[in-house]
Amino acid sequence: MWAEIIVSAAKVLVIAGTVLTLVAVMEWVERRGAAFIQDRLGPNRVGPLGLFQPLVDAVKLLFKEDLTPANVSRGLYLLAPMISVTVALMTFIVIPFGAGGDITIFGARLGGLIVAPDLGVGVLWLLAVGSLGVYGIVLAGWSSNNKYSLLGGLRSSAQLISYELSMTLAVLGVLMASGSLNLEQVVARQGGQFWLGAIPQWNVVPQMIGCVVFVVAVFAETNRLPFDLAEAETELVAGYHVEYSSMKFAAFLMSEYMNMVTASALIVTLFFGGWTFPGMGRFSGWPLLVLSLLSFGIKLAFFLWLFVWVRWSLPRFRYDQLMRLGWKGLLPLATLNLVWVGVAMTMGWIR
Repeated sequence: MWAEIIVSAAKVLVIAGTVLTLVAVMEWVERRGAAFIQDRLGPNRVGPLGLFQPLVDAVKLLFKEDLTPANVSRGLYLLAPMISVTVALMTFIVIPFGAGGDITIFGARLGGLIVAPDLGVGVLWLLAVGSLGVYGIVLAGWSSNNKYSLLGGLRSSAQLISYELSMTLAVLGVLMASGSLNLEQVVARQGGQFWLGAIPQWNVVPQMIGCVVFVVAVFAETNRLPFDLAEAETELVAGYHVEYSSMKFAAFLMSEYMNMVTASALIVTLFFGGWTFPGMGRFSGWPLLVLSLLSFGIKLAFFLWLFVWVRWSLPRFRYDQLMRLGWKGLLPLATLNLVWVGVAMTMGWIR
C-alpha cells in the first residue's frame, strides 16, 4: 500500500514538475522563436543563448510591486488568477505520457506514466475541467471594474463557448472509433497496428477533418494568435488582465503556457498515437518506457513549436471573422467528421 502511494506521489511530482518546467522553457522558445521568424536577435544576454532569461523574468515578477486598484471586487479579483492556474494544472492527471509496462518500483507496479490511470471518464474530465478556465478570465475582467477588462472577459467567454462545441464534436469522433472514454485506451488502440503495412493506425489518418477542426479549436481555446481577441492590445489595452501586476499577472501567463502544453498533449494523444511509435512491440520494460517518453516528447515539441510558429506568422482575426469561422466553418466540418466516422465504422473501414 505504501509503495503504491509513493509511486503515485512520484508520478504527480514528475508530471507537475515537467509541466512547470515546460512553462519556463516555452517562455524562452516563444521569444527566441519570435526573433528567428521576424529576423531579430531575441534574448541573448543572460546565460548562453539567453537560456537564463525565464529565470530572470520570474525573479523580476516576484519582486515587482504588487498593486491592487482601489475599486476592484477584491475577493473575485484575487480568485481569478488562482482559478486559471488551478484549472490548467488539473487537466494533466488523465493524459498518458508514457508506457510503464511491467516495471515495478518498491514492489509496486508503475503502470502507465499517468496520474489517474483508472479514471474511466478521462475525456469527460478534460472537457469539464477545461471549460472551467473561462471563469478565471471572465471574473478577472468583471472584478477589475474596468470597461476594457470587462470587454476582454466577455469576448473570451463568447469565443471559448463557441469553439468548445466544435472541439467536443471532433473529440466525439475519436471516442466513437476507440469505444472508450479512457485516454489510455484511446492511445492503446492506435499503437501496434498499420495500414498498408507501413502507415501507423493513428486517428489523424481516417479523421483528418476532425484533427484540423480540433487543432484550430484549441488555438481559440488557448487564446493564442490569430484568436487572441480577449487580449487585443489595440482596443482593449491587453484585455482582461490589464489591472493585474506582479505574480497575479504571471499566473495568467503561466496558465496560458500550461494550456498550450495540455492542448499539444491532447492533439498528440487523440490523433497522433500518443506515446506509441512504430516497432514498439519489440521493446518492454525500461527501454519501452524511455522510448515511449521520447516519442511523446518529440510529438509534443512539434505542436508546441506550431503554437509559436502560427502566433508570429498570422495576423489577428477581426471578431466577426473569428465567430463566423467557429459557427459557420468549424461546426459544420466537425459534424461532417462525426457522420463520416459513423458511416466508416458501419462499413468496416474503421475498426
